[in-house]
Amino acid sequence: MDDPAAPILFDRALLLRRQARAQKLGPATFLLDRVAEDLDERLTAVKREFSDVADIWTPGEGLLSRDRFKSVARVAPTQDEAVPFRPETLDLAISALAFQFVNDLPGAFAQIRRTLKPDGLLLAALIGGDTLTELRQSFAAAEAECEGGISPRVAPFADLRDVGALLQRAGLALPVTDVDRVVVRYADAFALMGDLRRMGATNILVERRRTPTRRATMFRMAEVYAERFADSDGRIRATFDIVWLSAWAPHDSQQKPLRPGSAKASLEEAVRKARKP
Repeated sequence: MDDPAAPILFDRALLLRRQARAQKLGPATFLLDRVAEDLDERLTAVKREFSDVADIWTPGEGLLSRDRFKSVARVAPTQDEAVPFRPETLDLAISALAFQFVNDLPGAFAQIRRTLKPDGLLLAALIGGDTLTELRQSFAAAEAECEGGISPRVAPFADLRDVGALLQRAGLALPVTDVDRVVVRYADAFALMGDLRRMGATNILVERRRTPTRRATMFRMAEVYAERFADSDGRIRATFDIVWLSAWAPHDSQQKPLRPGSAKASLEEAVRKARKP
């Protein structure tokens, strides 16, 4: 269940409407396609079989092939953040480009931890790190100049250390995180924003400004973007950081860290020996 103390950052009902609109517009799926290819490679590298698997909140039709596993369940994005499986029923849980819009991410990880069988795997990708840093900076400069203040435009994103700590907090073992940085070039900032709409990834912050942005501010944002983040050919750059995470439900067969004080040789002794001529 959700942590009652978790801050409500995202309007999940609006997220569903934006994702539905993206499907009607014709979705921009290049990031999701990249994640799907990478996910297949990462699963192939895990030398074990998975039978009962679930795809949790991935937008669109999901990524798991029903031909590859004994049973495949898909949890479509919902307004709440419940993971509807009984304890210890899944060998594998995956999620693609969804966790960045979850209000209670520690709670979501804890729910998934409970649904995994011992030695079950969570493998997921979310948007994080420095994603859309160029757009964030350009909007901030334009609003400060044109409107005398800055409003929340781009969601705060988790970094590698944050995600690793949250996995451990949820009781998952052997957490591993890495980042895949994708830099996409566009004709201008408006072309980028068009892709964000077709990803269903425009502003859903609860604290977002509710009035339309002034035209002067939008055009100034595009000018700042082109001034600061364009290549020699005039095309602008947009950064997307895909944060990958994996962790396992604890099991006795897994490698355990050494208990404090159990090492057979001391660091002090090793340093002393290294200093001897």
